[in-house]
Amino acid sequence: MTTDPAPASAPGTMAAAVAVTATLTAVATEAVRPVSRPAVAPSAATATAPATAPAVALPTALPTAPPTAPPSAALLTGATSATATTSAVTSAVASATTDGDTQPALTAALPGLPQAISSRARTLAGAVRRRCADLARIESPSGDAPRLDALAEELSAGFRSTGATARRESGPAGDHLVLQWDGQDESLPHLLVVGHHDTVWPAGILADWPVTEQDGVLSGPGVVDMKGGLAILEGAFALLADLGQRPHRTVRLVVVSDEEVGSPDGKRLVERQLRGAAAVLGLEPPHPDGRLKTARRGSTRVRLTVTGHEAHAGNDAADGVSAVDELVDQLVAVRGLVCQPGTELNAGRISGGTRANVIAGRAEAELGLRFATMEAQRRTLDNLARLTAQRPGAKVRTEVLSSRPAWPERSGNPLLRHVRSLAAVLGQQLDGAPAGGAGDTNLPGSRGLPTLDGFGAVGAGAHARHEHIRIDQLAPRIALLTALLAVPLPRLRDRSEG
Repeated sequence: MTTDPAPASAPGTMAAAVAVTATLTAVATEAVRPVSRPAVAPSAATATAPATAPAVALPTALPTAPPTAPPSAALLTGATSATATTSAVTSAVASATTDGDTQPALTAALPGLPQAISSRARTLAGAVRRRCADLARIESPSGDAPRLDALAEELSAGFRSTGATARRESGPAGDHLVLQWDGQDESLPHLLVVGHHDTVWPAGILADWPVTEQDGVLSGPGVVDMKGGLAILEGAFALLADLGQRPHRTVRLVVVSDEEVGSPDGKRLVERQLRGAAAVLGLEPPHPDGRLKTARRGSTRVRLTVTGHEAHAGNDAADGVSAVDELVDQLVAVRGLVCQPGTELNAGRISGGTRANVIAGRAEAELGLRFATMEAQRRTLDNLARLTAQRPGAKVRTEVLSSRPAWPERSGNPLLRHVRSLAAVLGQQLDGAPAGGAGDTNLPGSRGLPTLDGFGAVGAGAHARHEHIRIDQLAPRIALLTALLAVPLPRLRDRSEG
């Protein structure tokens, strides 16, 4: 486990963000220039670093804007001081908690900031697109520790360049990352962001399916799930640094290396960071129409192993007990056990036997189960644990490989209301809906923590050969995440909930 220091950044204020609006507008009209420096760093006007700090080798890191000139006093009209502006924002969000309408209050409290964020996000979108493509070209299948560790190092360097401290946590199938950006008010509970850098695609997939860009779409293995989300978050922090800002509260990011197989080890890191979190955001892709994910079904991976008795299939067939035949019958029985509303079964992998002339002595299947409710999940797993062999001499064993609890839809959802209002201030229309898939946000969502997922790249085709992201939707996502990091959160839970 290693810890890398972040570049020191000057405390930002909302007034400072307003002051750079004119400069950012000018920057937004220029193309992003290729950079020869090895890493992204906050611009000299907004950050300082020790003279002895080592350079980060990251040729593909995101560029930041050049140092801004001293702002005109006219740009600060309506913001008499940094304290007054920050107080106005806090009051606006606090009042929105009671009146349910954040948009007018935030628009009044943040003169010029939405335009500055949206303008700079459009400028950064090209660099984020290239960053996503470069990350996708680093193959990172679940279980391939050397490849996952190489990508972890690349991600760590990129996030460090935006002000994060980075720590690598070893895992049995590849290192995980835990990163932190200090907030303006470090007394506040932290905001937790969760992501992953493993993919379902095997090593070598790029040989016949390269990363390509055509007709406004970037396609390739892992671009939507979820290297696009990781690139967008890096862009949001780069934009925040350009605005002379730190996030309003401390932000922690956990990037696990085993999410696509249920986070059997990474789950412990997510759980550790849940303690004291104000809210949890997920970087998984949204629904194809851009809606965020407000709930998820539970998910469990189960291995069903059958042991039989080998024998010659012609001469001594009666002496054998076929593990393959037993497994087939068990799968039929399992289908009967899971036929309840909201529960789905996918027999994802089956193997067994050795030769056609040998009665199979062993067979196994890996099953993927989805559940609408925690009760359905508990009942189904209890039934699977009680499976018994249907043939004399056969043995059946059920093993839970990973399990995620169902995250139910909650009424009201003040976090979604807050994000939706921020999106409206930025000129975006946004909503949320439950999702069928599972992820690392299942855990906090199932425990009642304010949770939203789907802040990654807008696209479609996760786990399929048509996986892609929409390039025109990168800038809106960068802007949304930046605003969410910069603006205070309203009260998201009743005082009785803690």
